[in-house]
Amino acid sequence: LRGNPKSDASVRLGPLAGSVLVNHTIARKIQSAGSRGWLTAGIALNLAMLGWFKYAAFLLGSAAPDIALPLAISFSTFQQIMFLADKTPVPPLLHYAALVTFFPHLIAGPIVRPAEIVPQLMAQGFCRPDPENLSAGLLIFLLGLIKKLVLADMFGHFADIGFGAAGRGAALTFFEAWYAALSYALQIYFDFSGYSDMATGLARMMNVRFPLNFDSPYQAGNIAGFWRRWHITLSVFLRDYLYIPLGGGRHDAVRNLMITMLLCGLWHGAAWRFVLWGGLHGGFLTVHRLWRWPMPRTLAHCLTLFAVVVAWVPFRATSFGGTLAMLSGMAGMNGIAVPRAIADALPWLTVFARPVTLLPYLGDGRTLSFPEVSICLALGWFIVLALPSVHRMRNSSRYWALTAGFAFAVQALFFAPRVAPFVYFQF
Repeated sequence: LRGNPKSDASVRLGPLAGSVLVNHTIARKIQSAGSRGWLTAGIALNLAMLGWFKYAAFLLGSAAPDIALPLAISFSTFQQIMFLADKTPVPPLLHYAALVTFFPHLIAGPIVRPAEIVPQLMAQGFCRPDPENLSAGLLIFLLGLIKKLVLADMFGHFADIGFGAAGRGAALTFFEAWYAALSYALQIYFDFSGYSDMATGLARMMNVRFPLNFDSPYQAGNIAGFWRRWHITLSVFLRDYLYIPLGGGRHDAVRNLMITMLLCGLWHGAAWRFVLWGGLHGGFLTVHRLWRWPMPRTLAHCLTLFAVVVAWVPFRATSFGGTLAMLSGMAGMNGIAVPRAIADALPWLTVFARPVTLLPYLGDGRTLSFPEVSICLALGWFIVLALPSVHRMRNSSRYWALTAGFAFAVQALFFAPRVAPFVYFQF
């Protein structure tokens, strides 16, 4: 790390430590004086810190200084705003620091209610090992690790090829574009649900129970249900601390929904593509709120999945050009093609698809990539659409899942060509 100021520990940890000290002091002032002014000042200070470190370059462009991003600036800021707004009884500094910097959820959540976690951190037997919690936590942690190493990284490889080609301006055909988009939808699902499981498992091993943060969101029958199941603690935070204070459904619900989701997108990253993703979901939620006609559940579910997958395109693409290239391919504007060997084996495919030598941007660009990626996608979508989440499985089912995936996880851990960081670490 020496010689790289952006990686210097003081640059990364200093603002976090300072933020903890300042917020603890403000919380004590709020508790003793009960002043709304201290609450307003505390929230403003947290938002100003987040804005400076994360969004200065986005807002100021080339005029912005080169700022190193402090550790966990996004999640720790929301966590501390929640603490101030809830007016939670202020614990000693050590316990408050433990709440904010508790490493299982520091980088990517969940965003926990202080009233739920602080009493657990202050419990008399907090540091005493509990065999039941160690066993249950380790099992959940390992299942999350399998999701990440075996499933998320595999689908991430497929997605990177297609989105990388779109970012270079390549004209993706129908299957190349859709397979990349569907792969990314599975990558971010298994990546983030795997992280959430690992965080929950680690906390459980230390006698702390986190709230559920991921509950099979792709099984939701509508877009509102999706947001009640995806990153649950963030959705609850945005509802309770942004949407409802803006007026919720009582005053101009459509405006409040759009503001909330646009800011949700911007929170994920300082780029217009994240704002577009948030705006799309704001539009989806608005249509859902205004829709008055009954719809078959299966059709509603399919429309929800279609909307979610399409919205993931600007979220993943590195530019608007890449987004348009991907969406053009998904719309079939560059044609529909299949490898010639596959067309010879399945002649009925030529009714709507032209045979080509190979699809260079699907999988590894081999003839067998088409059936290989097809089978992997079918398996991945079966898991997310038909199977229960880890937290709703019986213990016997968890052990079977662990047995089935353990060998693949060990292989990926020791022989994977690269280490892929968690997607949400960038936020």
